[in-house]
Order: sequence, then C-alpha cells, then structure tokens
Amino acid sequence: MAALGCLLLVAVFTDLKGRTIEHWTVAAIALLAPFYWWTANYALWPDVAIQIGIAIGVFALFAGVYAIGMMGGGDVKLLAALALWLPIVPLFNMLFIMAIAGGVITLIALIFHKIRKLNGQIEVPYGVAIAIGGLWVMSEHYFNQFA
Repeated sequence: MAALGCLLLVAVFTDLKGRTIEHWTVAAIALLAPFYWWTANYALWPDVAIQIGIAIGVFALFAGVYAIGMMGGGDVKLLAALALWLPIVPLFNMLFIMAIAGGVITLIALIFHKIRKLNGQIEVPYGVAIAIGGLWVMSEHYFNQFA
C-alpha cells in the first residue's frame, strides 16, 4: 500500500507539472497489484478474477469518457490500474471522492484560466483528483475506526 501511495503522489506531480501521467507510473501500479493480492490472501478464483473484471469495466467506462473528450488517456489508465487494487465498495467510494475533488480542481483551473486571461481550452489535471480519491480510500482504514 505504501508503494501505491508513493506512485499516486508521483502521478500527481507529473500531472501538475506537464499535464501527463507517465506510462511507467501506471504500469508500476498495475504490476504491483498481484503482489498486493498475494499479501491480502486473494484467491485466484473468484477474488483476482473479480478485481481484473472490475478494472476492465472501469477502463471501458472511462474510455468512453475519454472518447467524448472529457478525460485524458493517462487518467483512464490510472483509474484502471487503481481499480486492480480496490474492491467494488472502496472503488465506488474512491470514484465519489474523485468526482468531488475533480469538481473543485476544475473550478480552481477555471478561475486560474479567467484571472490569467488565457486562451484555449482549460486543462484540468484530473490525475490529482484520482490520486486524492485513491489516497483517501487507502487511508480510511487507518483513520476511520468504523471502517
């Protein structure tokens, strides 16, 4: 989990710096998931199969969002890689927190865009919202006594 947290912070940094999420970051998150499954005692069937199915579903859903121009490709890949780590309920919690954080980040980007009188489309670093949602759900186990 610590490695996942660090990789999410790397995704935040690169997304803020250059509005891209590095391929190696997403690949590392995805490739570390089997080690997490092993340490969490996930059974190959059905636990691992369910996680892979959830990740495929998340990828398919957000690939549609990408297709209509509402999200970047790196964001979609980051969401799918993160879905390999999260069971369905924590995943929905993460998506909810991500949506709220994404709205706030979009408002900040819009205000920044208007104040600086920039031309062109607003670029929202949505990887930041994804990482906030992921880190929130990961830390909930430690900070919420009722989780």
